Amino acid sequence: MPEDTQRMPGPAAGPGASRADPPPSGNQAVGYRVVLPPGWSQIPVRSGTREAIKRIVDKTFAQPPDGVSRDQLTPYRIELERRLSAAAAQARRNGGVHLYLPVTLRHGAPIAASFVVSEGSLGSLEDISPDMVVSALAAEEAAAGGDGDGTVTVDGVRSLRREHTAPQDPGQEEIGSGSRRVDYVIPVPGQQDRWLLIAFSTLGGGDPDDQFARILVDLFDAIMSTFQWSGTGSAARDGGPRD
Repeated sequence: MPEDTQRMPGPAAGPGASRADPPPSGNQAVGYRVVLPPGWSQIPVRSGTREAIKRIVDKTFAQPPDGVSRDQLTPYRIELERRLSAAAAQARRNGGVHLYLPVTLRHGAPIAASFVVSEGSLGSLEDISPDMVVSALAAEEAAAGGDGDGTVTVDGVRSLRREHTAPQDPGQEEIGSGSRRVDYVIPVPGQQDRWLLIAFSTLGGGDPDDQFARILVDLFDAIMSTFQWSGTGSAARDGGPRD
C-alpha cells in the first residue's frame, strides 16, 4: 500500500499496549490497541523512530550484569541500535507505520521475528462491502493453496488471515532459508476503503517450518486475539468501533 495513502498514527498508549490514533471523523474507529508479551517493543517508523530506539536500548541496558562494566556493553548497545534501525527502515520502505519486535535475547541471540502494521486503501472507487472484499480475497488465497488461509473475526470485524512460507529475500544470502509469514487484512470500521495490514514474519530456529517458527506463529495469533479498535460510537460489528 502506498505510504501517501495512509494517515499518520499517534504514539503508543501505555506499557504493554500500542495504539494508532488518526483524528476521528464521525462514527469511526480511530485507532487500535494490542497487548504485547514481555520483551516486545513497538517502534513508530514514520516519525519519532530514533527517539523510540534510544529508549528501548537505554531500557535494555539500564542494569549491567554483575561484573560487567557499561563500557563493555557498548558494542552490544551499538549492535542492538543498528539492528532496530535497519528493521525500522525496512518497515518504512514497505509502507509500515508501526514495527513490533522482541528485544530480549534467546540463548544470547535475538529472536528472528517481528510484525509490521500498515494502513491504506485498496483503491476501490465503489462503495463495496468489506465482507465481499474479504470473501473474494479468501477465495483467491484458498485457490492458490495457502498453508492457513481463511476468514477470521478481529474485534467484531470480519477479516482475512493468510499464512505461507516465503522464499528468502534478495540480498539476504546469508540466511539459508525463507521465512514463515502470517498476514491479517482488516477493514477499518466506519471508514470506506481503509484497511490495516498486519504482517508477521519469522525465521524460526533457522527453518520457517520448524517447531520454533510454529510457536512464534501461535504467539503472534495470541497477540492478535488482544486486538481492539478504539474510538466512539456503536460496536464495530454494527459499523463502528467498540470502546
